[in-house]
Amino acid sequence: MPPLSIMIKPASSLCNMRCKYCFYHDVTDYRDIKSFGFMSNDTARNIIKKALAFANGESISFAFQGGEPTLCGVDFFKTFCATVKELNHKNSTIYYGLQTNGTLIDNEWARFFKANNFLIGLSLDGDFNNNSFRIDEKGNNSYYKITKAAETLAKNNVDFNILTVLTGKCADNIDEILAFFKKKGFKYLQFIPCLRPFGDNSESELYMTPEQYTNFLIHGFNFYVKEYVRDNYTSIRYFDNLVHLYLGNPTEQCGMCGHCMHQFVAEGNGNIYPCDFYCTDEWLLGNINEDNENFDTLAHCDKAIEFLRESLKIDEKCKKCRLYPLCRGGGCKRSREDRDYCESYKAFFKACLPLFRVFINEKK
Repeated sequence: MPPLSIMIKPASSLCNMRCKYCFYHDVTDYRDIKSFGFMSNDTARNIIKKALAFANGESISFAFQGGEPTLCGVDFFKTFCATVKELNHKNSTIYYGLQTNGTLIDNEWARFFKANNFLIGLSLDGDFNNNSFRIDEKGNNSYYKITKAAETLAKNNVDFNILTVLTGKCADNIDEILAFFKKKGFKYLQFIPCLRPFGDNSESELYMTPEQYTNFLIHGFNFYVKEYVRDNYTSIRYFDNLVHLYLGNPTEQCGMCGHCMHQFVAEGNGNIYPCDFYCTDEWLLGNINEDNENFDTLAHCDKAIEFLRESLKIDEKCKKCRLYPLCRGGGCKRSREDRDYCESYKAFFKACLPLFRVFINEKK
C-alpha cells in the first residue's frame, strides 16, 4: 500500500484575505456551491478513520489548506490530532502540514504546531512592495502581520517554509526578493506560478509572460547555485526537483513527473476531488461521509481514472525534445493549460544546464 496524502480544506473557500490572485476563489466560481463552510468533527473523523483503513499501517500526510484553515480555530485541530491518536491502531506514521496566510498566528497556534510536529507553509511574496497583491478585506497589505507570524513561528521553533506566488511582478523582481528572503534567514522557499482563471487569456502584472518566466528561472537558479557552492544552501522546491531529475532521482513535487498522481482533496462537507486545482463539480469523485465510499473506491472510480489518463497525453513536439526528461512537458497539467512556457524552458536550460554539474556529488 503506498503512502497516502490528503489535502483537507476545513474552512472550504472561506478566507479573511482578498488576495488579488487567489486561484481557489476562481476554482470555486466553477461550482454550484462556492463554500461548503466549516468542517464538522464528524466529517473529520470519517476522513481520519477511512484514511487509516486505506493506509493499513503505512504513512499518511494530512495537509490543511484553504481558503484559510486557521479560521476553524485551534480547537478543531486539537480534536483532529486527538482523533488520529485514538484511531491509529496500526501505528501509521502521521505527517501534518498547514498552509496559512499567517494573519491569525499567535503563540497558542505556534505552541500547538510545535507540539504536533506541523510543517507550516507561510504565504509571503517578499518585502512590503512585492507583497502588494496579498491584501486583507480592507485592501491593506498584510506584510507586517505575515512577518510577525514568521517571528512567532521561529520563536517557538516551528518548522516553516515560505510560499510565494510567482506573478509577473515577482518574476521581474526576483533578485531583490531572494535577497530579502536571504536577509530574513528564510532557507526553504517555494514559488507557485500565478494561474489565470479557467478560460481566461487576459494579461496583467499578475500573470507571467514567457520572458518574465525566463528571467525568474535564470536569475533564481543562479542564486540557488551560488548559495549551494558557498555552503549556504537555500532550498527552492522547484529547483530541488529539477536537480533530482537531472541526477536521475525521483521527484517529490506533484506535477514534476509529467503526469498527475493519485491524490485526494477533502472539502469542508467531505466532498473528495482529485486535485486542488480541480475542486469543481465536474471532477467530484464522491463524499467521504457516504457509507459506501472510502479512499479505495474513490481512487478507482471512473472519474479518478479519467483524470489521471488525461494527464498522460504528451504533446508531439515534446516527444522529440531532448529537454523533455527535465521539463516534463511543462510540468503540472493545470499550468500547461494556462500557458505554454516551452520557450522559457529552452532559454533557461540553454543558459543554465552546465550549472547542474555542481550537484553531481549529490547523486544517490
